Amino acid sequence: MNTSVPTFRTAVVRTPGGPDSIEIVDVPLTEPGSGQIRVKVAAAAVNPVDLGVAAGVFHDLGLVDQPNWTGLGWDFAGTVEALGPGVDLAVGARVAGVVAGFDRDYGTYAEQLVVSAADVAVVPDELDLIAASTVPLNGLAAAQILDLLGDAPAGGARLLVTGAAGAVGGYLVVLAQGRGWNVTGPARERDEEFVRGLGALFTADAQPGWDAVADAGALQQAALALVRDGGQFVGVQPSAQLPAERGVTIAAVVAHPDGARLAELLGDAAYGRLRTRVHAVLPLDQAADAHRAVAKGGVRGKYVLEP
Repeated sequence: MNTSVPTFRTAVVRTPGGPDSIEIVDVPLTEPGSGQIRVKVAAAAVNPVDLGVAAGVFHDLGLVDQPNWTGLGWDFAGTVEALGPGVDLAVGARVAGVVAGFDRDYGTYAEQLVVSAADVAVVPDELDLIAASTVPLNGLAAAQILDLLGDAPAGGARLLVTGAAGAVGGYLVVLAQGRGWNVTGPARERDEEFVRGLGALFTADAQPGWDAVADAGALQQAALALVRDGGQFVGVQPSAQLPAERGVTIAAVVAHPDGARLAELLGDAAYGRLRTRVHAVLPLDQAADAHRAVAKGGVRGKYVLEP
């Protein structure tokens, strides 16, 4: 009789040291608990934060304390394989979600994933799972940056979105217009067509004086300097908070799961309001290659891993 425990493959780092420290290991298959689901992962997007985990950035900040290894990956899309008690989803449903936090021994670079059902959203039929996997982390980050900014004051106000040609920035440019902001995206000249195509104004040389700056490009102090006195600044690096100056209101987003909000974002992506951009799809075994490619920069669109 075969009594071996079923396993699945997942990407981890034991001693972080960049792409070369990524390993593919076999771990036991577990069943979902109350309020949880087990997902067969079809796609996992590669994000800059993943490179930071593999490089040990968050270990050095004291945000990771795992005895064996740290799991890689935040975004995923796949199909539901098993349900825990109290879950109102069907086996076989196509879902996407995000796994947040740094101190964990599992991630989305995996064949299987157990997550809270409240943290996922059903993927519309019009959106394929590869594209869907690129939405959760960046889409939620953009939406939650906008929550910190709030609606534009009556009569509109000028919002500068750094990194407007990137994943978070591109989503934010679109979403902010829906809340009354007059949005400008600074970017390289080769990205002008893309930024304007999102409905924003474009500049290749942003000058100070903006009512608000959403620093999706993580420029930090350089972006803060562009905010007018008494304006607003929202960053994406909560571990490197900037000191208050000139009466500027300063905040930083900490992206977190939100199944209901994600459902809206996936719907926006399915019907073309938000643009998904996939640069390349690689097998899970090539996670290190994907990290090296992302580290080089200049890529427009996501690398996605396919288990």
